[in-house]
Amino acid sequence: MLPRGQSAKPLTGIALHLGAITVLVTMAACIKIATVEVPTGQAVFARAAFSLPLILGWIALQGPLRDGLRMERPRLHLLRGLIGTLALSLNFLALSLLPLPEVTAIEFAAPLVTVVFAVLLLGETVRLLRWSAVFVGLIGVLIIVWPRLGLGAEAGETDWARIGALAALGSACAAALVKILLRRMVITESTPAIAFYFALTASLIGLASAPFGWVWPSAKVAALLVASGLLGGIGQLMLTASYRYADASALAPFWYAQFLFATAFGVFLFGDLPTTQTLLGAALVIAAGLLIAWRESRLAKAARLGATGR
Repeated sequence: MLPRGQSAKPLTGIALHLGAITVLVTMAACIKIATVEVPTGQAVFARAAFSLPLILGWIALQGPLRDGLRMERPRLHLLRGLIGTLALSLNFLALSLLPLPEVTAIEFAAPLVTVVFAVLLLGETVRLLRWSAVFVGLIGVLIIVWPRLGLGAEAGETDWARIGALAALGSACAAALVKILLRRMVITESTPAIAFYFALTASLIGLASAPFGWVWPSAKVAALLVASGLLGGIGQLMLTASYRYADASALAPFWYAQFLFATAFGVFLFGDLPTTQTLLGAALVIAAGLLIAWRESRLAKAARLGATGR
């Protein structure tokens, strides 16, 4: 359902959504290149710190900064910041060790894990259709990571590849926890405040990693680090704006176009052709994610109709 006072402009919403995906995949490519030279913590700092001016500008355009930065539940912001930074750090670590399309496909497991956490942590009732989708999606994830864990024909994979696969899985699980947490936060906290305090927390945690091995980057890598923060901020703002013009259910299928963009970037920038297992696993994960998104949109629509007595 669209925010109150917003008119439906689905084509505008879709265009913004696809634009955001393109920007965020570009950001991931910047990080992948930069982390050849700089450690993960330094990349996390850059991604978060250089997005802060954009977020503050966005808040200022909507009204007084004081109002936009107001917190009702500081502990939830801290928890969201810690878990979100963990997800970001593990994602960047995975990007430094695995092909971009593969990391992207594994990260698509987040909505599947969210369903599991919703049952365990929120006591939600999930019926057979969504459980079936979760099962199929997790089979897809297993197909992707199987060779990386040394469990298949390619058991000669390096330890670093195993770490990358586990990092991507950990990032997806942490991102799922963030989604669960956000369901509670949006009741009392504003979107601008959530975005700002996450970026601030991630910046501070990334900065705290400086004594553990930061390096002075080359001019090229420094530019990529700055670009990652700016692109990350722009991508998040575009993503937020897309939901002002189109329902989440209408935008959900386009989110998975990210895999196509990641594959194109992987091929042309890094020479990484996705394996047959990655393509098969990604197809299952994406199909499961779309099914869950469709089912949740139907449930949300039924709830709205019930609330209005229709």
